[in-house]
Amino acid sequence: MTATATHAAAAGVPGADIVAPPWAWAGLLVLISILILVDLLRNRDDHEVSMREAVIASAVWIAIALSFTVVIWIGLGADAAGQYAVGWLVEECLSADNVFVWAVILSYFNVPKALQRRVLFWGIFGALVLRFAFIAGGIALLNRLEWLNLVFGGILVFTAARIARNPDEEVHPEHNPVLRIVRRTIPVTADFEGHHFFVRRGRRLFATPLFVVLVMVETSDVVFAVDSIPAILAISRSTFVVFASNAFAILGLRALYFVLLGASERLVHLSRGLAAILMFVGIKMIVGYWFHYHIDIWASLGFIATVLTVTVVTSLRATRALEASDPTREG
Repeated sequence: MTATATHAAAAGVPGADIVAPPWAWAGLLVLISILILVDLLRNRDDHEVSMREAVIASAVWIAIALSFTVVIWIGLGADAAGQYAVGWLVEECLSADNVFVWAVILSYFNVPKALQRRVLFWGIFGALVLRFAFIAGGIALLNRLEWLNLVFGGILVFTAARIARNPDEEVHPEHNPVLRIVRRTIPVTADFEGHHFFVRRGRRLFATPLFVVLVMVETSDVVFAVDSIPAILAISRSTFVVFASNAFAILGLRALYFVLLGASERLVHLSRGLAAILMFVGIKMIVGYWFHYHIDIWASLGFIATVLTVTVVTSLRATRALEASDPTREG
C-alpha cells in the first residue's frame, strides 16, 4: 500500500485498506473476458431484441453481478462485499440516464433495430477500458489531493439539482462537437453497410454511419463517467472493488437498455429518483471530507434501495392514474 493510500486508510476512507492480490485481478479479468466472449458468440446474428429476451438477459447479468458479491465476501471480507454491492447498485442506477441518451443517439441516426445490439456491444466493450483509466486516475488523485472530495461531491450535488429541476431535459446529438469532428476528418458513407463499421471503396477506406454512432456512444459514456466515477469513489477507494462494480454494471447495460426503453413510459419518476441518489452520494462525499464522518455502507445500501422502491411504486401509480383518466392511453 502506498503512503497516500495508507494515510487515506488511517483517515477512515472506505475501501482505502482493501488491496486485492494479483490472483484476484487475474481472476476478475479472465471472468470478464469469458463473459464478453460468450456474449459475443451468443449474439453473432443481427436481430431486433424483444422485450422478453431483454428481460431474461438483464436478469442473468444481475444474477451474475450479485453472485460476485459472495466471491468478494469470501476473498476480501464483508466490508469489501458491501462496498461492491452498493457501488454496483449506484452504477446500475446512474446508467439509466446513459441508456436514454443512447436511445436519442440511435434514434437520431435512424439505426435499424437489428443493428442496435451490435453497436452497443462494442460501445460497452470500449467503456470498460475507459472506465478503468478513469477509476485508476480518480483514486490516485483523491488519495493525493483529498480536497478533491469537495470538488467531486459538489459536481454530484450540482448534477442532482439540475436533473431535479429539468427531469425531461432533451439531448441534441447534432450539437455534439465530436460528431462535427468525425464528419470533417473521416469520409463517411451515406448509408449503413450492414453491420460493418468500415468499408472499402476502391483504394479508400470509409467509415459507415454505424461507426459514427459508436463514437457518439463512447463519448456519452465519457461524459457520464464524470458523474458516475466520483459517485462510486465516495463509496469505496479500492481500485479492485470500484472496477469490479463498474464492470458488472456496464456488462449488463446493453440488456438494461432494451428493458428500460420498453418501460420508459411507465417509469415517469425515474429522473427524480436518480437525482436523489446522486444528491445523497455527493453529500456523503462532502461530509466524509469536511466532518470526517463516513456513512455506514449498509445504511447507504438501504437508502438507495428505498429510493429505487419509492421511485418504481410512485411511477407505476402515476401511470395507472393517467391511464384511468385517459382511456385512450395504452398500458
